[in-house]
Amino acid sequence: MPDPTHIDIDYVARLARISLTPEEKETYAHQLHDVLVYFERLGSVDVEGVEPSAHPVERVNALRADEPGPAFSPEEALANAPARRAQQIVVPKVVEEA
Repeated sequence: MPDPTHIDIDYVARLARISLTPEEKETYAHQLHDVLVYFERLGSVDVEGVEPSAHPVERVNALRADEPGPAFSPEEALANAPARRAQQIVVPKVVEEA
């Protein structure tokens, strides 16, 4: 069973891209510990003979048929764009260069 004092909460916070106060780190470390303890309890459940499933209830496709219909003109599609260039929407850069 993981010890909450040994959970690298700083690493988890970096993955989530959040800043935590020391009090939050302690609280979240204990909460994460409780979650991991619960997962260990789930591992002890006897599932022999239980067929795996992706969803507990059968799901059916409730979508309509994909039929072609009228399309927006480029002018209509770009009407509410905050910035545009050459019939394209201009968006902020999201990839950082190394």
